[in-house]
Amino acid sequence: MVTEQTYEQLTAITSAENIKAGENLEDHTYTRLGGKADFYVTPETYREVQDIVRLSIKENIPFTLLGNGSNLIIKDGGIRGIVLNLGRLADITTDGTRMVAQSGARIIDASQEALSHSLTGLEFACGIPGSVGGALFMNAGAYGGEIKDVLVSTVVVDQHGNLLTLSADELDLEYRSSNIPEKGYIVLEATFALEEGEYDAIKAVMDDLTYKRESKQPLEYPSCGSVFKRPPGYFAGKLIQDSDLQGQQVGGAEVSLKHAGFIINKDGATATEYIDLIHHVQRTVKEKFGVSLEREVKIIGEDPAE
Repeated sequence: MVTEQTYEQLTAITSAENIKAGENLEDHTYTRLGGKADFYVTPETYREVQDIVRLSIKENIPFTLLGNGSNLIIKDGGIRGIVLNLGRLADITTDGTRMVAQSGARIIDASQEALSHSLTGLEFACGIPGSVGGALFMNAGAYGGEIKDVLVSTVVVDQHGNLLTLSADELDLEYRSSNIPEKGYIVLEATFALEEGEYDAIKAVMDDLTYKRESKQPLEYPSCGSVFKRPPGYFAGKLIQDSDLQGQQVGGAEVSLKHAGFIINKDGATATEYIDLIHHVQRTVKEKFGVSLEREVKIIGEDPAE
């Protein structure tokens, strides 16, 4: 459990400036939702990550890994124990057609780095707002491409604090899923195999995808991105649109008028309101079309105290 000694134990592992007590998690999610973390920690080395995992095991401290919060809803009660963010581990290096990107780097930045070296294969990721670690976690994809198409291997920390190097095949990458959550892995870096290409052709594809994204998605409001996975044989957005749900609100949360697959934080929504609206959309689509919408977005944290 978390005790008064936890802060001192953490400062023995990483710098005090990397540890924040009572941090507002709404400042670290794209939805701008969520309560507070007991301790919000941003380690600077792989060894620090390992030592923090081992501390949480030894002292029985609840432990949560937080990416850059793009595909995540944190409940209003916040998160107990240690919340780990790897944003300080964000280096990207390229050697020939191989790229190594640390987990805290944005996958968008990895895509731009590939472009700068005239490497093709990551164009699909030019508009995905998540981190590299988050992209592996859910096998992120867009516009016909996905992480499994280019991933070679990854370095992770396991549930015991051990450092492992795994091949892409060992992650069981499928549509918007992997075994990373099941295994409790913390991704530290990813190696991608890309191909030589023409700069202008790569940039043209990325510009086109960026235009499609900006013209169709409600990027002017906080949101978690696409809320639901694509049901077999259907499109989630079309089902929601045909259920006359666009514009429906619960508190400050609204089903976007611009893209039915998005729920936006239009006016100071709480996480509870946002989640309630997700459930309302799921019930309505199920009643109208008999299709169960499965969440793509992850919900974590505790409900607010009564």
